[in-house]
Amino acid sequence: MTYKINGTDLTLQPTSGRWMPKDILGTDGSGHPIYSSLGEFQMKWELISPADFEQLNAFFVNTVGGSYIVAELPKFDSSSYNFYGYTGCVLHAPEVAEYFSEYVMNAILVITGIRV
Repeated sequence: MTYKINGTDLTLQPTSGRWMPKDILGTDGSGHPIYSSLGEFQMKWELISPADFEQLNAFFVNTVGGSYIVAELPKFDSSSYNFYGYTGCVLHAPEVAEYFSEYVMNAILVITGIRV
């Protein structure tokens, strides 16, 4: 199983990935939280080459102007490690921390608008 964006394997798979906690939109009449139906997933690379980072940036540049993506991610709230293709997702600009020995450290890619 591999992470993919629009059917394309990432040239370097993330070091880690996680579903972010869902936003609480309010509370119901009984005091229970009401959560958003949209999820957010974050991928991280501890060390990534500039060429591999450019692939992430190219995915983002190709979505500027309102395009949505299909992201293949570990299935949300599943009892097994299976990947699932989520459609209609929004890709954020990839982020980096600093450069180290011709590599980029602590790169992050966030995908939002995931219907889970």
